[in-house]
Amino acid sequence: MPNMLSLLEEVASPTIGLGCMNLSHGYGAPVPEAEGVRALQAAFEMGYRHFDTATLYGATANESLVGKALEGRRDQLLLASKCGMAIDPALGRKVIDGRPETLRRQCEASLQRLRTDRLDLYYLHRMDRQVPIEESVGALGRLVEEGKLRAVGLSEVSAETLRRAHAEYPVAAVQSEYSLWTRNPEIALLAACRELSTTLVAFSPLGRGFLADAVPDPARLEESDMRRGMPRFSAEHYPHNQRLLTDFTALAEALSMTPGQLALAWVTAQGADIVPIPGTRDIAHMRENLAAETRYLDDASLARLNAMMTPDQVRGGRYSEAQQADIDTEEFA
Repeated sequence: MPNMLSLLEEVASPTIGLGCMNLSHGYGAPVPEAEGVRALQAAFEMGYRHFDTATLYGATANESLVGKALEGRRDQLLLASKCGMAIDPALGRKVIDGRPETLRRQCEASLQRLRTDRLDLYYLHRMDRQVPIEESVGALGRLVEEGKLRAVGLSEVSAETLRRAHAEYPVAAVQSEYSLWTRNPEIALLAACRELSTTLVAFSPLGRGFLADAVPDPARLEESDMRRGMPRFSAEHYPHNQRLLTDFTALAEALSMTPGQLALAWVTAQGADIVPIPGTRDIAHMRENLAAETRYLDDASLARLNAMMTPDQVRGGRYSEAQQADIDTEEFA
C-alpha cells in the first residue's frame, strides 16, 4: 500500500502542493473557466505536481476544471480529491453523507470529472456522525482494492477517529488546517499521525491569507467569501490579530522572504512528514509559494516564530459555530 510520501516521490513532487479550491469555491466568485485552466497549467509548468480538489468545491465545478486543465498529464501528477461532503442540488446546500453507497457514487463521478481511471488519494472530507467511521473507511478501502483509488485519506478528524479508521484500513494522509496561527494538530493529531506513519497534509498554511498579509480589511472581502463568517476575521477580533503580524512581517523582511514564504517555511520546518497545500488563484502567488520550497529557518528564527501567535495570543475561533459542528478535530480551550 503506497503512503503519501512515496506517492509524492513517484512524480518527483516538491513538498509544497497546490490547493485548488480557491479557483472555484469559498473565496468569492469563482474565476472564469479559461482563467482557471491557465492558472492550473501554469502551476504544472512551474513545477507543482500535487493537486488537491474535492467534490464539494464549486458544487463539482472544481474537479471538472482540474480535469480539463491537467488532461494528458495524469501520470506526472499526484491527484487528490475528497468525498462525503457535497452540495445537494435539490436542497441547495452542503450535505455530509458518509454511507458506503454514497462514497462509491461520488468516487465514480469524481473519476469522470477528473478524466482519469484512478485517484492517487481520496479523502473522506468530513466524518458523518450518523455513520461509523469504520464503514466509511472500509468502503474507500474496497475502492482501493478495485483499483479506483491508490490510497485513503481523512480530513478534519481527531486523533481518536484516525486510530479507529486506521484499524479498519490504512490511512495514508490526514488533511487538517495547520499554520503558525492554527496549531490544533499539535494537541494530539500530529502525534497520532506519526505513530501510524500517516502524513499530515496542511491546508490553509497561510492562515487563509492572513499570514501572507493579504487581508488588510475583512469588511472589504466579497460577500460570498467564507472568511467573513469566521470569528478570527470579525470586527471584534481582527484588529487584535492583525497586530500580531507586526513582528512576523518584520522577521520575514529580515530573512529576505515574503510573509507567505515565511509561513510556509515554518510549516515545512515542523517535519518532513508534513505537506502544505497553499491555495491561490493568482499565478504570481503560486510561484512565490513554490519558491518557499528552498527556504529554510535557522534555530533562532524558528524559536522566534514558535513564540508568535500561540493559541493564547490569537483571538476568535477558526470556524463559526455551524462550521465547527461539522468537524471532529481537537480544539484548544
